[in-house]
Amino acid sequence: MSAVEPDPSGDVLVRTLSVDGSVGVRALIGTGLVREGATRHGASATAGNALGRVLLGAVLLASGQKDETVQIQFRGDGPLGTLTAIADGAGQVRGFAANPRAEPPLRDGKLDVGGAVGSGPLAVVRYRPGWREPYSGIVPIQSGEIASDLAHYLAESEQKPSALALGVFHESDGRVRAAGGFLVQALPDADEESVRRVDTVVRGLPPVTQLLQEGLDAADLAELLLAGVGARELHASRPRFACPCSRERVLRAMVLLGREELRDLQRSGETLETHCRFCGERYLLSGDELGALVPDA
Repeated sequence: MSAVEPDPSGDVLVRTLSVDGSVGVRALIGTGLVREGATRHGASATAGNALGRVLLGAVLLASGQKDETVQIQFRGDGPLGTLTAIADGAGQVRGFAANPRAEPPLRDGKLDVGGAVGSGPLAVVRYRPGWREPYSGIVPIQSGEIASDLAHYLAESEQKPSALALGVFHESDGRVRAAGGFLVQALPDADEESVRRVDTVVRGLPPVTQLLQEGLDAADLAELLLAGVGARELHASRPRFACPCSRERVLRAMVLLGREELRDLQRSGETLETHCRFCGERYLLSGDELGALVPDA
């Protein structure tokens, strides 16, 4: 497996192909990034689980193209409201739930992620700097369980039949214990027998949360998925929860308030508090800082 710098979180993304090049596999352990996302937003167990799945799904969809950015939005009518995640090809991801503290009742003793998401559109936007405009696709949310919805999107909007599994496992206190998933896709001109063998393996697997609890890592998942056809070299990278927001960017955005309002804030001596919706980071801006944005001519 290609070398990758150690990371205390243990998060890792592995990409590989079957020996004959018919099937591509991406396997992900993202416990740390899911835990950070849930903690930053003070998410309930159900919200953290749903958001975690969307974060993982965004990393898997964006991986493989260094300059590509993928935005995923579940615009459901459930109590969580809109779920949004943005990831890039380097594995950096951020996201939020509109109502992160929503906690609907359990269904059959389990977190009701599907009910929390509800019905509505699922929108995915892909962007690369060299494109004249982003590629976007919208499909109806099928179940609200995230993984099956993203697989449906890939098949319907991008014409890429895929097997996609995502899982987030919580401790009894609601803390994220393990999170990960995988994406399997047949490549152009794939050998039908190879695809059939991999499909048989995928259909016979237990839930991904069970595999994670059994201690499988990303490399184990990738090799398990390609057990019937063999895997090429594994390429590993480190995904992480990361947001580009900064105090400087927030101040630049404040210019949009206009000269008069900024001057009023400066004269009042009040401190303006704002926060980044994607990562929850809070910024306190003094009146003098805001006034300095519109110096006298």
